[in-house]
Amino acid sequence: MSTQTVHLALRRLSFTFAADGSHAACLAAGADGGWYAESWRLPAGGPAVPVALPSEEGLRAQLLALPDGRVLVCRHDGDRHALVLLAAGEPEVPLAALRLPGLRMLAVPGGAASAGGPVAVLLGTDTRPVTTVWLLAADGSAPREVAQLPGLHGGGVWLDAAGRLLALDRVVGGMVKTVVLDLELGTATPLLELGESSNDRLVLFDPATGFGMLRSDAPGVDRLGWALIGGGGPVRFPDCLHQPGRLLRPVAVAPGLVAGAEPQVVLQADHGAASALVLWRAGEKQLCPLPVPPGRLGAVGHWSAAGLRMPYSAPDRPAALATLDVAALLAAEPLPAGAPVALPLPLAPLGSTSPQRPGPAAPAGWRLDGSAEPGDGGRWRSAQCLELAGPAGPVEAVVYGGESWLSAPHLVLALHGGPADAWRLEFDPALQRMAADGLAVLAPNQRGSTGYGPEFAMAIRGAWGGPDLEDVLALLEGVAGQRAALGLEPPALFGVSYGAFLALLAAAHAPAGSVARCAVVAPFLSGGRLLAEAAPPVRALTGRLGGDRELDDARGPRDVLRVAHRLHAPLLVVHGDRDEVVPVGQSRSLRHELLRLGRVEGVDFRYVEAAGAGHEVLAEEGAAAVHELLAGFLRTGRPT
Repeated sequence: MSTQTVHLALRRLSFTFAADGSHAACLAAGADGGWYAESWRLPAGGPAVPVALPSEEGLRAQLLALPDGRVLVCRHDGDRHALVLLAAGEPEVPLAALRLPGLRMLAVPGGAASAGGPVAVLLGTDTRPVTTVWLLAADGSAPREVAQLPGLHGGGVWLDAAGRLLALDRVVGGMVKTVVLDLELGTATPLLELGESSNDRLVLFDPATGFGMLRSDAPGVDRLGWALIGGGGPVRFPDCLHQPGRLLRPVAVAPGLVAGAEPQVVLQADHGAASALVLWRAGEKQLCPLPVPPGRLGAVGHWSAAGLRMPYSAPDRPAALATLDVAALLAAEPLPAGAPVALPLPLAPLGSTSPQRPGPAAPAGWRLDGSAEPGDGGRWRSAQCLELAGPAGPVEAVVYGGESWLSAPHLVLALHGGPADAWRLEFDPALQRMAADGLAVLAPNQRGSTGYGPEFAMAIRGAWGGPDLEDVLALLEGVAGQRAALGLEPPALFGVSYGAFLALLAAAHAPAGSVARCAVVAPFLSGGRLLAEAAPPVRALTGRLGGDRELDDARGPRDVLRVAHRLHAPLLVVHGDRDEVVPVGQSRSLRHELLRLGRVEGVDFRYVEAAGAGHEVLAEEGAAAVHELLAGFLRTGRPT
């Protein structure tokens, strides 16, 4: 792994920034999966520079960037947590090993500046409703326990630059309240209690001015507010910070503020598949949009004299670090509107596939560093957001294939996992590989997807394979009908995890001849069958999302085994044999049922178990081979 270079990194996750903004860290992976840690040097007057570190990490690893460029990593294996220190060109240094159900890390401000000083706070949870707090140094000494706090604690906002006072979100009796932990005394005291039964959380704080932003449902609904913490003044909830259906997340406060100055905050605004940025000046009644390219931002950042740095990705831009000159962006011309184009399916563009056009030029004040280019010297395929008519309202989709995607020779209807998830306007190696193979891709966010408000997401609570299946079948019928009129083959179906379950149901319920082929990765067969086989955390999640309830309507059971006899399109099933979320037994049962029904393996269907792979088979080591297999099958339908 020490030979990895920046051009190989196609995916990056879990960015963190050192307190002084001099360095960042993230998990990175190349085309063939295999995750490793990256350290980013962030010079004040030049581009951000990523350096691959000699490590092999899992997707669940936690990283902290330290001000000297080293990276603290916490590796998780069940209830075992190993903490190590990584640096470029040096062997890793083991620091500690802890055994307990859960462990989180928070960087200590300036922690690497003093020899032997703590660099991280560790928050550990066990089977009791208690959180144990340790301080961890980088000199190899054992973690020092400083407190045992009743209740579960999350969040983490520093209230001082010295690393003594830490605001945490305490969960007790089903409510969330922010408390202040004094790491020197080991005591916690209340900070935010706006109402007796309200949930109150501090989300941003500037120690220089005492300005803080909080999220609370004390006004009746969950809203963003602000106050001068400790100043005795009221908490204010400006109307401009309350935008139903649009999630506003504070990212950073403008640097260099002094007491009495007007705070300025950059917030990330998410709705649907894409992100936007806005600037808000405390006390003002409106938000100032910042013209950033269409895509997805990372909701974390660091703002200094060098600019605001944030993770960014777009379908044709693998994840990297953007540097924003906020003042220059405010003065720049607005970019073309990035909202999805509303398009009734019967009016979707037709004709031969046109060459993809470059997107709008990046505005002055925007720079992206470290985004990988294709190894063949070409261009990544771009995508756009469209809104298509659904049976209960518009359905937004991320679409590859240019303006005439609907009339491409081959079209894939791709269904995301979750169900509490969504397709985003970001780089996706699997969809990118399909697009590179000449496939147009329609990736809808049907009902049940996140990012469109609680009502949209809750539409399938207790109704897995209900409203979402109706949306998928309506899109499938519309697409297949238009393509049939043009003499083109029907669309193919592709799904992952919950999307694989949904794709199999859609293939079984769709009219004959409206599905060309179907490829699924890590499918389960029904909510009930998943409950019977999955590990306790997955069973608990399934229950919370309503997957334990069976639908009783005209469509019949939402059980893939009970409708397997209606699966006639060529089928590819891929499953990791060490899947910790959806047991591989789900796919094995489907294979056995297909064989019992007389289907011929290698002719009617192909079954592939990825040896040693877990649930994220599309992102783990060997992922490139799976992407190749899927793209080839979805284009040709040949199961061999």
